[in-house]
Amino acid sequence: MIDREKLEQALAELPLFAYAFIDPNALEFSQRIRHICKTECPMYGKTWACPPAVGEVEECEKKCKSYNNCLLIGTITEVADITDIHETLATRPDHEKITNQVRDLMREQGIQPYILSTEACAVCARCAYLDGLPCRMPGKMHPCVESHGINLIPVLEENGLEFQYGGNIVTWYSLLFY
Repeated sequence: MIDREKLEQALAELPLFAYAFIDPNALEFSQRIRHICKTECPMYGKTWACPPAVGEVEECEKKCKSYNNCLLIGTITEVADITDIHETLATRPDHEKITNQVRDLMREQGIQPYILSTEACAVCARCAYLDGLPCRMPGKMHPCVESHGINLIPVLEENGLEFQYGGNIVTWYSLLFY
């Protein structure tokens, strides 16, 4: 069982924009989100962190909802030009570092969270998926939220958060199920 007060004290020390404890059953899973992965993301079919390797949306939903709790964390960063995709994506490693810090805080309490984050996975130079091999770093790889068909907008709105804050603000979110 997690000591939520201890965790919240530690979260307050991190450069998080926001966090919220949510019920996994409150998450909306959608084939529409998965369709966007398939038709618009260049990483589709190229890593263990992306579809189809993560499983069908129904399987992903069942896995996520098998957990009793979920911690949503968010970071924001300002960039000079939000339309510069390279500059925007360059802020992602900082978010992943914070996601891993939260993971470590949970592990210190004996919790092994299942993490969804922002990655199409950049841990290895070449994903083993492309060679038909198992993931070499499953403990470090976090599938992206969208890979599971999760529409994050409703739960963000329910918690008074935005997906995009406008201007040159980059927003990243992770879900840690436990």
